[in-house]
Amino acid sequence: MDEEGIMYLAFCLVIMIVALSIVSYISKGIITILALLIVIAGVVVILILNFADYLFVSFVFGFLGITFEPAQGYKITKEQNAVVKNVNGLFYATGFVSANLFAYSFKQETAEDETDVKLINAPENWERAVMNIGFPFKYHVLAMGLDVQKVRDEFEGKRSYQEFQMSRALQSTSSNEVTITNIQRNINVIQRKIDRISQGEKPIATVMYIETTAIGVSEKASLDSLSQQIENIQISFSSMDVDLSRIIGRELYTLFRFNYSLPISLEEANQFFDMQS
Repeated sequence: MDEEGIMYLAFCLVIMIVALSIVSYISKGIITILALLIVIAGVVVILILNFADYLFVSFVFGFLGITFEPAQGYKITKEQNAVVKNVNGLFYATGFVSANLFAYSFKQETAEDETDVKLINAPENWERAVMNIGFPFKYHVLAMGLDVQKVRDEFEGKRSYQEFQMSRALQSTSSNEVTITNIQRNINVIQRKIDRISQGEKPIATVMYIETTAIGVSEKASLDSLSQQIENIQISFSSMDVDLSRIIGRELYTLFRFNYSLPISLEEANQFFDMQS
């Protein structure tokens, strides 16, 4: 959930607390206990929506059998995992699979050599993956340049934290050589990233996902066929260095919107990048 949504829920919670406080002040006993339980439940709901809204929304919509219409003629199923459209008696079901490059926090000192090998093998892996897929699909890449100074400051903050961990490990009698070696490796990797930025390399953020559509004579048939296609995509692209998982929940609507318009501002795009990070 974005900051605006959190602020709205927090404001509603404050109003609820004030109202229940007035009621509990007027009437003691069970009303006070009930007010406290409602406030606790409200806090729990806000935390769930903030950190796992895709699971929470999918569960609620599925349990209540609610469908959502993102555009005229389209609907998002109650399971929140597909967009369905009925065209002259044929049902078209569209689903999405995340295909983001694995965002490794730390790699070995030989990470650059490993990256070169992956780049060399990427065309062959791509051809092999496509050859195993017998239906059309879209591979979307949404990219934007990041603020160089902001990224550099973030890396320097991570380096300072690792240096603090190193200082604690050296002072602790319980730390072993493996722990110290791992921390030093992390520092070296972060420093290499800082050096690459200092040498003029521009940081770029990307969101990548795969879209596929299945056709059926009924909604169930199209959804079943879509599930098979998504499973085929996940198997075929498993050899590539990407994170493959079916998109469900609120993010499904976000990706559906990308077919019509791109984010209009850096702040809006950042929210979408954060959702898949």
